[in-house]
Amino acid sequence: MKKKSDLRHQDPYLERELQRYINPLPSREWILKILEKIGIPVNTSVLAKKLSITPEEKAFFERRLNAMARDGQVLINRRGAVCVADKLALVKCRVEVHKDDFGFAVPLNPADGHDFVLYARQMLGLMNGDIVTVRPIGLDRKGRREGQVLDIIERANKDVVGRLKLEHGVALLIPEDKRLGASIVLQPHSVGKAKAGQVVVAKIESYPDATQAAVARVTEILGDYADSGMEIEIAVRKHHLPHQFSPACLQQAQKIPDQVKAADYKNRVDLRDLPLITIDGETARDFDDAVYAEKKGRNYRLVVAIADVSHYVKPDDAIDTDALERATSVYFPRRVIPMLPEKLSNGICSLNPNVERLCMVCDMEITYAGNIKSYLFYPAVMRSHARLTYTQTWDWISNDQFDDPLKQHVLNLYHLYQILLKKRQQRGAMEFDTVETQMIFNKLGKIERIIPVKRNEAHRLIEECMLAANVCAAEFLHKHKHPALYRNHAGPTADRLNNLREQLGLLGLKLQGGDKPTPKDYAHLFEEIKTRPDRQIIEVMMLRSMQQAVYEPHNIGHFGLAYPAYTHFTSPIRRYPDLTVHRAIKAVLNHTTYQPKSWQDLGIWCSQAERKADNASRDVDNWLKTYYMRDKIGEVFSGTISGMANFGLFVTLDDIYIDGMVHISDLGEDYFNYHPELMAIIGERSGIRFKLGDKVTVRVARADLDHSRIDLTLLSSNSKTKRHKTKKSTQIKTESSNKKRSGKSRTRKKERK
Repeated sequence: MKKKSDLRHQDPYLERELQRYINPLPSREWILKILEKIGIPVNTSVLAKKLSITPEEKAFFERRLNAMARDGQVLINRRGAVCVADKLALVKCRVEVHKDDFGFAVPLNPADGHDFVLYARQMLGLMNGDIVTVRPIGLDRKGRREGQVLDIIERANKDVVGRLKLEHGVALLIPEDKRLGASIVLQPHSVGKAKAGQVVVAKIESYPDATQAAVARVTEILGDYADSGMEIEIAVRKHHLPHQFSPACLQQAQKIPDQVKAADYKNRVDLRDLPLITIDGETARDFDDAVYAEKKGRNYRLVVAIADVSHYVKPDDAIDTDALERATSVYFPRRVIPMLPEKLSNGICSLNPNVERLCMVCDMEITYAGNIKSYLFYPAVMRSHARLTYTQTWDWISNDQFDDPLKQHVLNLYHLYQILLKKRQQRGAMEFDTVETQMIFNKLGKIERIIPVKRNEAHRLIEECMLAANVCAAEFLHKHKHPALYRNHAGPTADRLNNLREQLGLLGLKLQGGDKPTPKDYAHLFEEIKTRPDRQIIEVMMLRSMQQAVYEPHNIGHFGLAYPAYTHFTSPIRRYPDLTVHRAIKAVLNHTTYQPKSWQDLGIWCSQAERKADNASRDVDNWLKTYYMRDKIGEVFSGTISGMANFGLFVTLDDIYIDGMVHISDLGEDYFNYHPELMAIIGERSGIRFKLGDKVTVRVARADLDHSRIDLTLLSSNSKTKRHKTKKSTQIKTESSNKKRSGKSRTRKKERK
């Protein structure tokens, strides 16, 4: 037996470790303490010797150190030395690669501040999405934080999708994700029957370093690039979206009953006779919310019933593990990748008409002024009395001739909605009136046409009901001091606000509110631009001035909706944060606590999953639109200038709502220059000025599927000649001319948006 005097047996946490393991290793806390006492980074083998690790235990000890590194407690540098992370002021980050040989390290914890810029020397061996530890090393010449990558904690890209290329007898993979940069060398024997130009998936066997490219082996041949549905197969793999349920998940799902068991009614409110209805889109298949409203004197009772997914999906079970990995359902044209297996999402958890379903209910009393006077949360059993579409619902509301036993309940909902809408306007909540589009496909899976989706009052009616329930959920959890994921939406940062004010000033507009504008200030500006032809462009400017909404365990409120606290309660079938909110509410009702491993990490994970899903959907939409335009090359369209950069104009084509680009060299017989301070592209000699909102006529010149880009040629525009008259403008013009004449190319700004 070893002496008590050796370092290993002085571990103050030894008794705790003995309860877990027969032959325990030194505890994490003791390892950190020893490292702090040593005071300098120490090699793994030296540390093992100091702690009396036997040769048989060495692999297990290294595994513990690696786990500590993953959790950010220690850093094992590239020389194998172990360092205490806190001593190095390290920040755990995700790498985002820029196309111009540099990148950014984005802190996983927002509290760690702004992004670090990584220049070429730091980017060697890194790939987009890698999780790294970064040490701050000061500011670069532009005032941005510069970082030094000390270690790669986790590789983001294990499988890469791309097209096979044969070059001088060498098989290469050209990644679909252009941020992965250089081609990947493929092991020759793995290529098999794959042909040049086909889309394949390859597993990385060795990662790039300063001198060598990555090497991978082909694991899947997806087919030809233009095959129907290939755009989705590529997007799923490019963005690393889980798209196959695990065998354990599917096995557990099969055991779930098709119908609600009578035993499940216990301790639930029976709402089967309450005429709850679902209102969704025509193509919806999963129904996770049902609503009911009735008049109570001058006030209204609003009941929002949400599918009780948490009854069937328990923390850490097989279904929950897969659901957490996905964190959200992903919606593509003609295909959905659900968060839950179909047995739940379209079966027992879907509030289908005329069948019993378990639900969680937010039962509210709302005053005639639109204030939520009181609310209750409780588990219930319900039966949907009708499955209505938005179109049907609006027909019922707007058509006095139409009669149905449920019509009065729909009218109650509509009258309550009008009250809530008035309250929304008083609150100063924003409402972006962007045009959504729908692709109509033929039997062969090709797009026939693209049409705008017209939102009616029935859409907004349901939205207001869901907003009310979400607000109650946030208030309920906040009041009971139970941790939860809030849906936080911060207002504009100082830099973005300044940019917005400059842009608005050029358009003769002003945002009130000084350095801290409120949602009402934004709402007033929305009202002011309502009838302007460039309204949608200005709305995009305003939207970009604000930060993205995220899931976080602390509450900062929702700026856009003008709520002091907000969370997501109403879609547990398709969003994991909603499922956690249900569990938290149930825990409060049962006088217990729901605690995942880390609320902070869960919020970061769900926010990232949401971004990945959005990016994947956007990729597919852009590819399909580009494919749609392939047989329209040479056709003429009218459009509106919706954006600009130093390389050209972006034009949104009328009626089909597709964006294309007119290169700056194709604007006319002049040298044209982009003036961001004027929000215009201006001809040096002619003075012709192109600005946002201008109407143009263009011809489709090219539809590039490889980059999902549509090139346009300008035919005519309503842009006007306007000479520069100020000294500043003249100087800008002269400098631009000199640059052009000296042959210097304009380069895109490298600042990360």
